[in-house]
Amino acid sequence: MSGLFGSAASTANQSSASNTTGDISKDVPLNNPPEDGISDLAFSPQSEHLAIASWDKKVRIYEINNQGGSEGKALFEHEGPVLSCCWSKDGTKVVGAGADKAARLLDLSANGAPAQQVAAHDKEIRCARFVEVPGQTTPVLVTGSWDKTIKYWDLRQPTPVASVNCQERVYTMDTKDKLLVIGTADRYINIVNLDKPTDFYKTLQSPLKWQTRVVSCFTDATGFAVGSIEGRCAIQYVEEKDANSNFSFKCHRQTPANSRDISNVYSVNAISFHPQHGTFSTAGSDGTFHFWDKDAKHRLKGYPEVGGTISSTAFNRTGGIFAYAVSYDWSKGYAVNTPQMPNKVMLHAVQADECKPRPKVGGKR
Repeated sequence: MSGLFGSAASTANQSSASNTTGDISKDVPLNNPPEDGISDLAFSPQSEHLAIASWDKKVRIYEINNQGGSEGKALFEHEGPVLSCCWSKDGTKVVGAGADKAARLLDLSANGAPAQQVAAHDKEIRCARFVEVPGQTTPVLVTGSWDKTIKYWDLRQPTPVASVNCQERVYTMDTKDKLLVIGTADRYINIVNLDKPTDFYKTLQSPLKWQTRVVSCFTDATGFAVGSIEGRCAIQYVEEKDANSNFSFKCHRQTPANSRDISNVYSVNAISFHPQHGTFSTAGSDGTFHFWDKDAKHRLKGYPEVGGTISSTAFNRTGGIFAYAVSYDWSKGYAVNTPQMPNKVMLHAVQADECKPRPKVGGKR
């Protein structure tokens, strides 16, 4: 979206192309954000609409315009904190899932009809995603829960079409094309080929040594990124033939002034891949986000602290908008969650140079 957020974005700091420090001074706050902690952001794959899941038991849908303006268009309620939200591929349906052990669906094409419960687990549902499964003519919803299962749901039926046991509680889940990746407690990562949705194509332990916080699939579905609580990110390919390209790197760490031997380590809370360039963002408890080129093993841009922990991020369908939630991530327990904690969503207009991969030189980057 050229000219996004008006002329301010297009004239922004042209010198930024030559350095690695990004500019957040023109980022625009979302109007009327949720009233409690923000747990998930998801853009529609078909339009400029943003869904937000929150601890205030609501999923809100906003419309974003070219000037960065935003307007609430719809919302629906759960009976407990909402931990995940997602869109159907055609952009007509939004699902929320959460602590009430249920997933609920709002059909935006149904002329104001209320949200309907479409899934249930024995414990809290941490993740929900729409997938396409062979033999199913309609979209299938997959939910991952702290009851150590994932379940597949045909939205026309009250019971799951399949249930798969995992080793531990499901903490994070992502999908792209026929790839589904599930991250659980105890650092297990299960890879599913959706041609055989009830089988684990491959199971591995995270290449990172500490608790998995997030998994995010590459745009070409050949692998995924893993973020952990230890301020580290891993790039992992699915197939053994690509194993030489696997690597991990440190991020979201700070060295205090005059303390070269000390490093403050922060959780990597969110990883989002740019839909066109295949580059990706990380965001964390240190209140910063960064853009990276995995193929060049290079940081493209780093951004100043935003004034609070970043709990979730998302690119829109064109990659022209990067949304990030400045909201408490519970990394220091409930006692730190005070009314003074910021709770907002910021919209960053992605400049041409910010997310483009490094140019290849002599066939290599």
